[in-house]
Amino acid sequence: MYDRLKGFRDFYPEEMAARRAVADALEGTARQYGFREIGTPALEAVDLYTDKSGDEIVDELYTFEDKGGRHVAMTPELTPTVARMVVAKGQELQKPIKWMSTRPFWRYEQVQQGRFREFYQTNVDVFGSAEPEADAEILAYAADALTTLGLEGADFEFRVSHRDILGGLLRAFEADVNVRAAIRAVDKSAKIEPAEYYDLLHEAGLSYDQAQRFDDLLATGDLSELTDFAGTDEVADAVGNLRNVLDAAADFGVRDYCTVSLETARGLDYYTGTVFECFDTQGEVSRAVFGGGRYDDLIESYGGQPTPAVGVAPGHATLSLLLQRAGVWPEEALSTDYYVLSVGDTRATAARVARDLRDRGHVVETDLAGRSFGAQMSYADGVNAETVVIVGERDLESGEVTVKEMSSGDQTTAPVDEFPGERERPTYDDFA
Repeated sequence: MYDRLKGFRDFYPEEMAARRAVADALEGTARQYGFREIGTPALEAVDLYTDKSGDEIVDELYTFEDKGGRHVAMTPELTPTVARMVVAKGQELQKPIKWMSTRPFWRYEQVQQGRFREFYQTNVDVFGSAEPEADAEILAYAADALTTLGLEGADFEFRVSHRDILGGLLRAFEADVNVRAAIRAVDKSAKIEPAEYYDLLHEAGLSYDQAQRFDDLLATGDLSELTDFAGTDEVADAVGNLRNVLDAAADFGVRDYCTVSLETARGLDYYTGTVFECFDTQGEVSRAVFGGGRYDDLIESYGGQPTPAVGVAPGHATLSLLLQRAGVWPEEALSTDYYVLSVGDTRATAARVARDLRDRGHVVETDLAGRSFGAQMSYADGVNAETVVIVGERDLESGEVTVKEMSSGDQTTAPVDEFPGERERPTYDDFA
C-alpha cells in the first residue's frame, strides 16, 4: 500500500465531474469575453523566478537539476511564464492580447484550508491596454464566472485597492520607508494581530505613531482625504485611476460587487496599480477566494517592450469552498445518456446501436465484461444511465429492441432498424 503525498490530491470520477463543470464555466465565460486558450509547460528555468523574487523563493518551489544539468522548477504560478511568452513573440502579437488557461501549479508550502502543494487555477489576462476598461473587464469576467456557477451578489465581494495609493501614502511620511516591505505587511494585516502588524510597519521604517496614522488612513472610506494627506501627484493620479476603474466597472454592470478596501494589497511585488481579492461575504471561507490586479512593469522587466497588463486567477480549491458554502457546488455524480445492454449473441447489433448513439454526441456505455442481464442493469443504474437499450436475442428475432426509461422503470419496444433512426435523442416516449 502506497500513501498519497501530503498536499496532493486524488479526484475520483464523481468529484471530477463537479470539478469539470466548474472549469468549463470559468473557461466558457472567458471565451465569451474573447479570451483565447494557451498551453504552458510544467517546467521553467529557476532563474525565471529567482531573478525577480530572490534566491529565497527556491524554498517555496519544487526544484531539481534535470539530466541536462539545468536547474529547473515546477511552475508555481503562470504570470512569469506568460510574460516570457509575450516577450518571445514581441510585436507579432496583436494587442490587446487576451489569454486564458486552466492547469496545475506546484508550491512547497504549508497545507491548510483551500491551499495545497499541487493546485489548479484558471488564469485570465489582458496584455497591452492601460485603460480602466481592461481592469473593469477582468472584474466583469470574474463576476460573470461566479454568477454562472450559481453564486449571487450576496455571496461574494471584490475588495478593490490600488498599490500606488499605498506606496504614495507611505512615501508621504517623513521616514525612510521600505515600501515593498510595508506593502507586504499590509497584505498580512488581516491574518495577524494588530501589534504584530505595527511591528512589521515599524521594521519597514515607520514610527509606531506613523504606523497608526497609516492604518487609520487605509481604513477611511474617503479617497479625497488620502489625496489631501499625501499632497502628491502620485496619490492623486492613483485615486483618479481607481475611480475611473470603478466607473468603468459600473458601466460593465459589476460595480455593486466592488468595495474599496485599501487594506487589500496582494503580496507579490510585481503588482503596480489596481488590485483586488474576492471574499466570501459570510466569512466561512477564511481567506481570499482568489485575486488579481495590474502588473504593468513585468513584461518590460523580462526584456520586452513596455506592455501594461492586468489579470485574475481563480484558484479551484478555494473557489470550491465558496461554492460548497453557498450550496451551488455541482452535483458529484456520474452521468450517462444510454446503456446498451446486450443479451446473448447480439454484439454486432448492440455495437451498431452504440455507435449510432455516440455519433449523435451522447455518452454511451456497453458491457465489456460478459455480465448477466441483472448485473448489467445494476451497472447501468450505478452510472446513472438515463435510458437502457436492451438488445436481446428474442427481441431481435422479432426485429425489435427494448427501450427502458430508468427513472420511471417504464419500457417499450422499438423497431431495431428504426433505432435510433433519424432521432437525435430517442427515448421511451418516442415509442410508447
